[in-house]
Amino acid sequence: MPRQTTAPYGSWSSPISASLISEQAVRLDQMVIDGTDLYWTEQRPVENGRLVIVRHTPDGKNTDLTPPNYNVRTRVHEYGGGAFTVQEGTIYFTNFTDQRLYRQNPDKDPIPLTPAVDLRYADMVVDQARKLIYSVREDHTGEGEAINTLVTLDLDHENPGKVIAEGFNFYSSPRLSPNGKSLAWLAWNHPNMPWDGTELWVGDLHKDASLGNTRRVAGAKDISIFQPEWSADGFLCYISDRTGWWNMYRLRDGQEEPLYPMESEFGVPQWVFGLSTYAFISNDQLVTSYIQDGKPKLAILDASSQRLTPIRTNYHEFSQVRIGRGQLYFIGGSPSQPASVVQFDLTTHHRQILRHSREVLVDPAYLPSPENIASPTEKGLSAHAFYYAPKNPNYIPKWDERPPLIVTSHGGPTGSARTTYPLNVAYFTSRGFAVLDVNYGGSTNYGRAYQQRLNGMWGVVDVDDCVNGALYLVKRDLVDEDHMAIRGGSASGYTTLCAITFRDVFKAAASHFGIGNLETFVSDTHKFESRYLDTLVGPYPECKDVYHTRSPIYYAERITCPLILFQGLEDKVVPPNQAEMMHRALRDMGIPVAYLPFEGEQHGFRKAENITRSLEAELYFYSRIFGFELADSIEPVNIENLD
Repeated sequence: MPRQTTAPYGSWSSPISASLISEQAVRLDQMVIDGTDLYWTEQRPVENGRLVIVRHTPDGKNTDLTPPNYNVRTRVHEYGGGAFTVQEGTIYFTNFTDQRLYRQNPDKDPIPLTPAVDLRYADMVVDQARKLIYSVREDHTGEGEAINTLVTLDLDHENPGKVIAEGFNFYSSPRLSPNGKSLAWLAWNHPNMPWDGTELWVGDLHKDASLGNTRRVAGAKDISIFQPEWSADGFLCYISDRTGWWNMYRLRDGQEEPLYPMESEFGVPQWVFGLSTYAFISNDQLVTSYIQDGKPKLAILDASSQRLTPIRTNYHEFSQVRIGRGQLYFIGGSPSQPASVVQFDLTTHHRQILRHSREVLVDPAYLPSPENIASPTEKGLSAHAFYYAPKNPNYIPKWDERPPLIVTSHGGPTGSARTTYPLNVAYFTSRGFAVLDVNYGGSTNYGRAYQQRLNGMWGVVDVDDCVNGALYLVKRDLVDEDHMAIRGGSASGYTTLCAITFRDVFKAAASHFGIGNLETFVSDTHKFESRYLDTLVGPYPECKDVYHTRSPIYYAERITCPLILFQGLEDKVVPPNQAEMMHRALRDMGIPVAYLPFEGEQHGFRKAENITRSLEAELYFYSRIFGFELADSIEPVNIENLD
């Protein structure tokens, strides 16, 4: 055991550097099975965030397939996902730079299938018999709001696509039946987001791929459907939250048949395309991931006997669940294991790692363990969170000192905190900070009722839950009440700004591309989220006064808390003027403030050097505000108004 040194919290030296987090990792994303081969995408910060398709073959080789000048990423809904598919070794993908759909035959250069106009494509399905692709298309060629449709695209000739389904504001998940005679898809309208309510449609496919006898078979304005899939014998399965929980269903003789009713979440919020939480083993058996009491699990679900048999693994999170070659594949991770592409034999339970998201692992002695807590909050309710205590084997604190606290929360705001190999958390806990990652009311994983706590109350419930979570830790004597910070990105950045504007609890704050003006967000964001706030705040302009009341920029004079702001200058989700307005307001009031804009970054930083800089700058900011010496050598940040 190493010799321990007594040193103030925050000043501990740690091997978990910002560059280790940003440079020596990839983000594993969409997976596709084609024959005996498995494909996935990797987002690589060291290549400026480029997404590359990788193929894994039965001989164990992983091969990059995307040429250097291409980036496999779609901008449909801005968040993308579902950017590629594979059929008999031929790849079809959307290229980020021009948003054109390309065909890439084995050992050949990509060939564009769509014209060089402002059309975007996602969620592709190949119909080999008809020589077509079914795809979601987002049309930005006209004035006003983009138009979303389902289209067919010729596999061999450049074309913009032929519309086969239109009239809804949004589409996703086109799925071709095994016999090629039917197509299923999801559709929904403003102001809904897909987790609010979607409709599952089925249509009969004619020889020319036109649709007939289209009918809604499940879902509604207040029922969310997720991941429709056909079994080999032609039954349509899907996930629905009609009972208040995302559960599995099967359509038989036009009737919805629940497969295993329980108070657990089998679905996830559809922020991106191409998500998968289950896959078929056979007609009646499938492997599914689900979340029960906030804990992810994996199991085999037998539809005929309605039996759920747990699969025991050492993973705590599962995504991209796929089955092929008699094997289960998923992206799995845990607090002590980085996200990895996993091959899992359902018979022997033998596990093989096909790709780690990071090759350089951290000594587990520096990794914090999440404590699942439920802290008291408003109206006699409880809010969920993960608490991480400071952890570094080389240091012990002074006996009378409590650690500084960083409160954080997920973006969305519809989403949930993740615990897989949380190096962003460990970056701070290994230096002597405590971290509270809050799943405030509005988060998924706890049922529809918990998720709907935020409806009409964004900027209130989330803030209450973060504040009350911090005070709960103070009451337990776990943290220093005078050294508490709050941080967050995107929607969590908005929660951060609200917390320091409308409460007086935190002594420092960091906002990463956070929203400061809700009214500006309504008029200056992309289509997918343009009516999101109808549910979270209220219809606009009818509720204009509420938007004003909940916008921190209008009440900046209340802020006494030092703030650091980070912003991508090409962000289309939260435009840079949000951060710029807040920066000017605090600077003019004499409040300590720092602003770091990043050229070439969008919503969420993808370049390694910018991820590194933002982490180090935030740590430097806390050291100056809380008054501790850094063990790291970090480029200083210009903090205006700091004496």
